[in-house]
Amino acid sequence: MKLTQTDIPDVIIIEPSIFSDERGWFMESFSEQRFHSELTKLGLSIPNAFVQDNHSCSNKGVLRGLHYQIAPHEQGKLVRVTRGSVFDVAVDIRKESPTFGKWVGVELSAKNHKQLWIPEGFAHGFLTLEDNTHFLYKTTNYYAKECERSIIWNDIDLAIDWPTSGINISVSEKDNIGKAFKNII
Repeated sequence: MKLTQTDIPDVIIIEPSIFSDERGWFMESFSEQRFHSELTKLGLSIPNAFVQDNHSCSNKGVLRGLHYQIAPHEQGKLVRVTRGSVFDVAVDIRKESPTFGKWVGVELSAKNHKQLWIPEGFAHGFLTLEDNTHFLYKTTNYYAKECERSIIWNDIDLAIDWPTSGINISVSEKDNIGKAFKNII
């Protein structure tokens, strides 16, 4: 397992070791012991235990997000794609952070096997780049509707560079009425 810090050092790209031969391949998709050990080596906090797994399937062009939950139900997320591909985005919404208002985007796919660790204090969203994309994520807190919040995906201040060329974007009504970043907290 290889962990790489992004331009926002708390958001981590995880590349699992892949063992392949003529029969196919094998990878360990998660090991709490290794994950914690590697985070510690980077000087990062150990997250709360994962308590919920979620799985979505979307066609090409579906944009979900930018979602987050407020206290007392903030969520850290460990995300990955098992079929297809996405452009995955994390936005730092921690007011005291030196990277407050910054975003990072990473392509996650079934081919590259990359995962992204997004700690509490971030909004999260993704754009599917292929039909029948399966997106899985572990969360460090349960979903709580009363704590759910959303930032509009195309916020002018965040200026996220979504790879939309040649893609017809499909956004839910709920996500299309997300708040402007400057009004979130």
